[in-house]
Amino acid sequence: MATPNDQNWSRIWLLPLSILMGAGLSVFVMSYWLDAGNVASLWDRLIDPNPTAGRDALGGAAEVISAVLGIAITVVAIVVELAANRYTHRITELFVSEPINFLVTGFFVISALQAVFVGLMFETLPSGVLGFVPRWGIVVSMSMLALCLLLLLPYFAFVFAFLSPIAIVDRIQRHTLKVIGSWARHTIADRQAEAVRGIEQLADVGLNAMEHKDKGVSMASVDALQAMVLDYQALRPALHDQWFAVDGELAHNPDFVSMSPGVLEAVTARRIWFEMKILRKYQTLYNEALNKMRDINYLIAINTRHIAEAALNTHNKELFDVVVKFFNTYLRATVNARDVRTAYNVLNQYRLLAEGALLYEKGERAIEVARYFKYYGQVSFSAKLPFILETVAYDLCALNEMAFDVKSPATDALLKLFLEVDKESESDIQEASLRGVRKAQVKLAAYYLVHGDESAAREIYRDMANEQAARLTSIRDELMAVDSPHFWEITDRGTNFDWMPPECRSRVLEFFSWFGEMLPPHVDTPPSGAPTFRRD
Repeated sequence: MATPNDQNWSRIWLLPLSILMGAGLSVFVMSYWLDAGNVASLWDRLIDPNPTAGRDALGGAAEVISAVLGIAITVVAIVVELAANRYTHRITELFVSEPINFLVTGFFVISALQAVFVGLMFETLPSGVLGFVPRWGIVVSMSMLALCLLLLLPYFAFVFAFLSPIAIVDRIQRHTLKVIGSWARHTIADRQAEAVRGIEQLADVGLNAMEHKDKGVSMASVDALQAMVLDYQALRPALHDQWFAVDGELAHNPDFVSMSPGVLEAVTARRIWFEMKILRKYQTLYNEALNKMRDINYLIAINTRHIAEAALNTHNKELFDVVVKFFNTYLRATVNARDVRTAYNVLNQYRLLAEGALLYEKGERAIEVARYFKYYGQVSFSAKLPFILETVAYDLCALNEMAFDVKSPATDALLKLFLEVDKESESDIQEASLRGVRKAQVKLAAYYLVHGDESAAREIYRDMANEQAARLTSIRDELMAVDSPHFWEITDRGTNFDWMPPECRSRVLEFFSWFGEMLPPHVDTPPSGAPTFRRD
């Protein structure tokens, strides 16, 4: 199977050269046939050219090649400089070090020299008649001239393909990992410096792309940083202990220089400076994208989750703990920026991470994440962003359901945290949010009843026993009125928070029956696909 590099070589070089060469030969043969009436003598004339005509042709060949080379270098230099200024100056270094540039420009230079030297080989006798004629020199020189002209278009195609920002991002990523793994050729300090430079350049590409509203390039940079972390995990076991030490030039890097000695020692002990560096760049990109380019925020959250899941799979507790801190940092920045929609999507990724953590170490890390859910939900509530608290409640509901399904030892602790999420209302908007919390708790109670755990449902009932009858009645009726799982607007989650499967809806009335006569009987109303409240 052909590799992507093989396909690029064929697409950029072989196919255009074949087409141009075929078209050029066809035109030449046809024109000769029109002039000569046949092509029988064509080969003889090519390998045995007229000496005078050959000398005249060689006289201008070197000038043509030199002129074409000068134009090519000028155009390429301008294009490279523009790309470097737009994305990262690393482009210039990568381009100059690319072997193909040396081969192409070298071939042009050799072709020009060949034409000059062959021109000097002609011998003119005293009688004015040509003596020695370098016939094969003429053939080779003119063939090289033709190839130079044919190479021009494929070379420009290569230049533009090389300078594609996506390709540059891929090259930086692969080069950085290659240097990290080449312990026999570079010192540890050099490899650390190159790793830092690669990470910073990828982040710079992402930031510059965001500045120019180039979402595709920004997302490619974010993905490249994630890929670098994941691929790096395979290299970690073979790296020397000194590689993980944050000292020397590495300690003076902007992402580490402000850290206290104690923190630097902890980073060294945990052997996570490389991952920390990338996550710090994620933080920078995340903050820059808030309220501007939300897709970048979502992708960073997704990739951060993938990094944490890889840490769980490799039992890298230190990395997982750091990732959790960065998720918390994302949420703090999001709340401070009052970007509710981003919080809605980041919480989804954070919940998926917690669900994955349920299967490890008796769910202790899932409990830790749930505590942060509760904390940031309440912070958002106090900041007059009640929809975030409501989102937290529904995510904790889903987490509790999964914990119950997998029979996690963390089930009881998660339920306790869930019942502590709600606070007293301070305004009408916040009241609506707290109603959303109670709806999520009712949904969980119905889920418990469907699966035969009445005692857990009773615990939720006891937590709601002091609620006002009017609030409980409206919560019941609103939940029973929703029969569509789909939200009526386009969202990344695409789900309706208030919807329950039919088997759970049937248990909602059973749950509310425990409140006795304090609630009026439920009256069936035409179902609606939309909940009564959504403020995001």
